[in-house]
Amino acid sequence: MKKKLKIVTIGGGSSYTPELVEGFIKRYDEFPLTELWLVDIEAGLEKLNIVGEMAKRMVKKAGIECEVHLTLDREEALKDADFVTTQLRVGLLDARILDERIPLSHGLIGQETNGAGGIFKALRTIPVILDIVEDMKRLCPDAWLINFTNPAGMVTEAVLRYGNWNKVVGLCNIPVNAVVEESKILGEETKNLFFHFAGINHLHWHTVTDAAGNNRTDELIEKMYGSGDAKSIVANIKDNDLIFEQVENLHMVPCPYHNYYYYTDKMLAEELEDFKNHGTRAERVKVIEKELFELYKDPKLDYKPKQLAERGGARYSDAACETITSIYNDKHTIMTVSTKNNGTITDLPEDSAVEVTCMLTGQGPIPYNFGKFEAKERGLLQLMKAMEELTIEAAVSGDRGTLLQAFTMNPLITSGDVAKTVMEELLEAHKEHLPNFFR
Repeated sequence: MKKKLKIVTIGGGSSYTPELVEGFIKRYDEFPLTELWLVDIEAGLEKLNIVGEMAKRMVKKAGIECEVHLTLDREEALKDADFVTTQLRVGLLDARILDERIPLSHGLIGQETNGAGGIFKALRTIPVILDIVEDMKRLCPDAWLINFTNPAGMVTEAVLRYGNWNKVVGLCNIPVNAVVEESKILGEETKNLFFHFAGINHLHWHTVTDAAGNNRTDELIEKMYGSGDAKSIVANIKDNDLIFEQVENLHMVPCPYHNYYYYTDKMLAEELEDFKNHGTRAERVKVIEKELFELYKDPKLDYKPKQLAERGGARYSDAACETITSIYNDKHTIMTVSTKNNGTITDLPEDSAVEVTCMLTGQGPIPYNFGKFEAKERGLLQLMKAMEELTIEAAVSGDRGTLLQAFTMNPLITSGDVAKTVMEELLEAHKEHLPNFFR
């Protein structure tokens, strides 16, 4: 009799779900999934039904033996799960619009995972994820939690630090995309290169070494930035045109999100111009998502449509499905994930979450040791980690003083008076989803 293998996806009504299903279908020979439970909330029921029926069609077309269940009952779904994936958005895209619109209206960066918007996404998300962890302790205590809900690093750290749950892996598609695109730039196959990432989610650096042991990082930097026309691998960043001399001096390739910190004025000007002419990025994503769900309604559609790439998040499914498959099979796949530091980066607390290159085993991620950063990376990294710690503490406690400390520390929130105003406006705007702050 075939062993039951059960995955639960919380936020199953997401437009990303077909990509996840495609990833499981591609890996069915090494990960023979028998039950996929897609879970959502009442507000997401219509989307859950649309995307769930499409998932069933994809499974049927693939000819695999897997039952797809759709439910609003999280407890029913979690019972005896082997893996739990989280891709939820508390407050749906309307909440993201507020996260972007309110800071921009005060002349600050308005972005989903950076600045004030990123802090508030964490505040809404962390209590919900911690509730899920408590359910997992009762209903599937041996399951792994695979999180790609943003901000992935802070969510992972909250699970480790406050959920006391070590079987968690945080995922982001930025390192996955970097490996694929930068291998092409170097003219090498990915399997012949070792990318060593270190830092935190959306604030990491990496080096590249080839199979012969040659450090190819400076060559890559020259090819990426020497011409001054580097292309971005992130949908919300128009280009990745960093100052060549600065990156050359780092001898490490920075994450595209460093644009927000290295070129805050430029990024803000671009966002304000877009905001004035086209609205927020979230409003455009909402239009794309509506079009996707119209496609998903087609009873003949049984494959992932190419339009999904416009939504952002390319290669998420490969990151998630390969992580699960590697843990299940003890494959020792090398991937970059968020996990417990445990001395991997000596500049950061032992119990914090870091985003680093790991070997994925049956026991979970085993990080490749990194050691110390130089001052040119360390200063920003430690500042942002401290900001994350305060944000997570505020999400759990509901303490406004702690939250204000996180706001004033964040380099994208440039004035104490404005910080307080934006913080209070966002608290009021998201009051429904932030009960901790309104006791």
